[in-house]
Amino acid sequence: MKIIAARVIVCSPGRNFVTLKIETDQGLTGIGDATLNGRELAVASYLTDHVIPCLIGRDAHQIEDIWQYLYKGAYWRRGPVTMTAIAAVDTALWDLKAKAANMPLYQLLGGRSRSRVMVYAHANGKDIGHTVDEVLRQRELGYTAIRAQSGVPGLDKVYGVAHHDGKGNKLYEPADAALPSEHDWSSEKYLHHTPKLFEAVRNAVGPDVHLLHDVHHRLTPIEAARLGKALEPFSLFWIEDATPAENQEAFKLIRQHTTTPLAVGEIFNSIWDCKDLIQNQLIDYIRATVVHSGGITHLRRIADFAAMYQVRTGCHGATDNSPVCMGAALHFDTWVPNFGIQEHMPHSALTDEVFPHDYRFDQGFMHCGEMPGHGVEIDETLAAKHPYKPAYLPVNRLQHDGTLWNW
Repeated sequence: MKIIAARVIVCSPGRNFVTLKIETDQGLTGIGDATLNGRELAVASYLTDHVIPCLIGRDAHQIEDIWQYLYKGAYWRRGPVTMTAIAAVDTALWDLKAKAANMPLYQLLGGRSRSRVMVYAHANGKDIGHTVDEVLRQRELGYTAIRAQSGVPGLDKVYGVAHHDGKGNKLYEPADAALPSEHDWSSEKYLHHTPKLFEAVRNAVGPDVHLLHDVHHRLTPIEAARLGKALEPFSLFWIEDATPAENQEAFKLIRQHTTTPLAVGEIFNSIWDCKDLIQNQLIDYIRATVVHSGGITHLRRIADFAAMYQVRTGCHGATDNSPVCMGAALHFDTWVPNFGIQEHMPHSALTDEVFPHDYRFDQGFMHCGEMPGHGVEIDETLAAKHPYKPAYLPVNRLQHDGTLWNW
């Protein structure tokens, strides 16, 4: 099954997505997500100018060899642009192989390890009362795991808290703008406020709902340790990205002070980013995802390595990953033995129209489909009606002196 053509499709049905489509001499096509939020065109160029010419004429069944060729052959290894481009190729090739076998992707990976995939919802509020209402609303939809984020008194904008357009529609970052928007931050105000949030949420939902929280890399290690300890009475499922993980040893300090489970890795690109965290058992969940970690081939290696240390998966699944990534992730989740949880943010109706798929949500769980491949396609005619719009993720500055901080 030779690759005869490949192209990159960039579109913006509500937000920007980059998709790679590979065609073969057997008439089959496969697609992969290549979206890198805020740096989309860098991956599009990498694929178009450097990767696609190397794919033409190759046997699409040789997934491992092509992966190694793109990883080792570039000489410049890893990094978000390279690994996202490799992920797009890899996902498209797995899609093709499963279609050629006339099987859903999870069957090629080894079959089902579970009947359904537990996902967590996002509950965001401008204040504690609003967040509690959102948590209860998500519970009514059937979610058994819910991430709670709240506005912080004295801060204008807080990560995870969506703004509205006045018509009931939530506006998620990135907003269309010439330059990144700037947010303010105070760790002191946040640390004072967050335990109060989870006291209120836990009192409202009782002990049987899994509660999660995203710190979004904003605390120092000792501040993260303080937060984890303060949240212990509320039995969180995890706190996510408690501190930047470039220095993996920083998590040792957090572990010394709290038993609150730790999750990290949505911005990781390879097994080397999480090697020390996993083998030293400094985290409980690895959040690397298909689109940014070299595709299914490499994510399997990360998951297998994590399983040796009883670390479970918790793949990133925000709406800046396209439905192509979600479809592939759900097949991966259905197979992977050491599954923990899957993030779930529903895409807009328009995005779902551009990317028709056969996965579905039902009462707090997701189900991958049974179509051959990963079950997601792209309507190129509709995609062309929604061209790319320049957009950036925001930046953060400390409130008291304007120092650039982690967003």
